[in-house]
Amino acid sequence: MTIRNLDDLLAEGVSGRRVLVRADLNVPLDKQSGEITDDGRIRAVLPTLSALVQAGAKVVVCSHLGRPKGAPDPQFSLRPVAGRLGELLGAPVHFAEDTVGDSAQSTVGALADGQVALLENLRFNAGETSKDDAERGAFADQLAALGDAYVDDAFGAVHRKHASVHDVPARLPHFAGRLVLREVEVLSRLTGSPERPYVVVLGGSKVSDKLAVIEALLPTVDRLLIGGGMCFTFLKAQGHEVGTSLLEKDMVETCRNLMERAPGKIMLPVDVVAADAFAPDAAHDTVPADGIPSHRLGLDIGPETVAGFAAALSQAKTVFWNGPMGVFEMAAFANGTRGVAEAITKADAFSVVGGGDSAAAVRALGLDESSFGHISTGGGASLEYLEGKTLPGIAALEN
Repeated sequence: MTIRNLDDLLAEGVSGRRVLVRADLNVPLDKQSGEITDDGRIRAVLPTLSALVQAGAKVVVCSHLGRPKGAPDPQFSLRPVAGRLGELLGAPVHFAEDTVGDSAQSTVGALADGQVALLENLRFNAGETSKDDAERGAFADQLAALGDAYVDDAFGAVHRKHASVHDVPARLPHFAGRLVLREVEVLSRLTGSPERPYVVVLGGSKVSDKLAVIEALLPTVDRLLIGGGMCFTFLKAQGHEVGTSLLEKDMVETCRNLMERAPGKIMLPVDVVAADAFAPDAAHDTVPADGIPSHRLGLDIGPETVAGFAAALSQAKTVFWNGPMGVFEMAAFANGTRGVAEAITKADAFSVVGGGDSAAAVRALGLDESSFGHISTGGGASLEYLEGKTLPGIAALEN
């Protein structure tokens, strides 16, 4: 990559300098308690932050959380994240009550060398996500004024043309953090010349969400294994009854065309776990994929499918997985995701978990994260990279 990275910045020297770090601290919070339920994204940025702290930088961290509407909203405050980040760093993290206002300026101004501040949610400011270049640029001016150099370590946001990702790098010396550099290096292996057989596992709810990446991957992969809610649109395209399962009727013909274009390459479930309702305690059993009762909906792939997918994965040398195989949040419908994930870990292959729900499933099911080659922090970003799209955040670092 023609991108300067954190090591380049450290070589210049950062002691006493304000380094603005765009992190992806968009962690899930419990709706009742407000507590963080998965701190994976916070942990992912620690190598970059720790290196800057040890080098004596005044570290100013910024991030979004959730989807506030361009104004302060207490349920999306980053305050809980500041507490957890401080625990992981082993030192207090100073929290600014706003992003670019009086609190941010005074908090950053009071930092000593080697200290860390976290600004309030970027999306409390309409300029962060604005499609108007002038409005976005004005916010970027204010944000950039809080730093002497900029580091992007928010891979989960590099596919967004937002002020903190796309516009701030044009205003400061800019560098890729450890995480962003690693993500791009890993995904480049998949889009370059991956070791074969190259097997991709796709799940999740909708074909329409994954259509672009399927189109991009189909000519290059050796096998494409499809589970999750999206499999039912493919099964419908084969002429099967899918009951009340999730179905995108307008995508049936598209799925049929994809299978015709790559005969034998797309592997679909042969059995599914069908339930009476979308509920954790719903009555359910395993049925053939071509025999789903009309009053039932599929909520997971079945054991025969897991075995078939595992057999395909056992031959792989490169694996990319994005999207759960079923409703893994409900114990009764988590076996498909668990089985496929375990099969990936057992394969003698370089494996990449494509962020989002897949990464969440790895942690929720208690699987060993180190048994995967790489777990991405950006589901949407990793898919768009594999599609061959230009990612605004990466393009900004290259300039």
